[in-house]
Parts: sequence; C-alpha cells; structure tokens
Amino acid sequence: MKSINDQFLEILANYQGILHKVNLVYFRSPSEREENFQEIVYQLWKSFPELKNRDSIGSWIYKVAINTSISRIRKASRIEYRPKLPDICDKTTDAAEAISRNTSLQILLEAVSNLDEIDRSIMLLWLDENSYDQIAGIIGISPSNVGVRINRAKETLRKLMNTANH
Repeated sequence: MKSINDQFLEILANYQGILHKVNLVYFRSPSEREENFQEIVYQLWKSFPELKNRDSIGSWIYKVAINTSISRIRKASRIEYRPKLPDICDKTTDAAEAISRNTSLQILLEAVSNLDEIDRSIMLLWLDENSYDQIAGIIGISPSNVGVRINRAKETLRKLMNTANH
C-alpha cells in the first residue's frame, strides 16, 4: 500500500498539466508562474488528506488551482498584465514545453487571458473538455449560467482574435 506522500506525488505527476495551463492563463512572467505553481502544490498538499472523492481528482485540482490563482491576483494587485505573452512557458516540464510549441494554443490562451477572472476559469475548464456540470461544481455557479457565460466568452474571444488578426 502506498503512503499518502507517494499517492500525492503520483497524482501531482499525472495532473501537473492542469497546473501549467492555469498558470499560463493567469500569469505572464515565468517567475510569477513558478511562485504560483508552488503555492498551488502547497494548497493541494494541505487539502489532500481531506479529499474524499478520489474519482474527481481532476476537478479538485482545477478548483484548488483556479482559486489559488485568483486569490494570488487579488492579494497582489500590483501584478501588471502585458498585452502580449513574452515567453509562454518555462522550459522546465514536458507539459509546459508541449503547450509552448503549440502556436494556436498560445494564441488562444493569450486571448483567454483577456477575459475576466471567472470567464477565464470557465473557458479554461471548457477547453479542457469538462462538462457544464463539472464546471459549475468547480466554479460554484449553475450549469445554465456556465452555458451562458461560455457563449458570451466565445463571442468575446472571436472578437479579440479577429482584432488581433487584422
């Protein structure tokens, strides 16, 4: 039987891509992403012993990662966003490298980063193929509100991406 440490490290290894995606959407600089990554891991570790439903680990990780990121932004209102992502990823992990090599994904994440905090979170979860019910559970709104916000965000993204291409 695996120790709780081994279980946590295995889950972290399997789901670290989620942490990188959330960081890419919320933070511009590599140092901010690294600091936030560490804070997310710390928050996951703190809440791991109380995790009851091991069937929804991905949702739990998203919820912790998004809430930690939003809290960090709110606490550090001095974080400035630049209009363009300078260096989309640290070259420290395979997941981050894969994202950085995908130009289309970079453009999309850059557009998503211009949405407000909640819509940013919703679109990140939707792009990762979570259901409306899963997104609603993570964000704390109704599934119908998720649908409305996704449609509005898609329209906003369409406009942002058309403006960027012209």
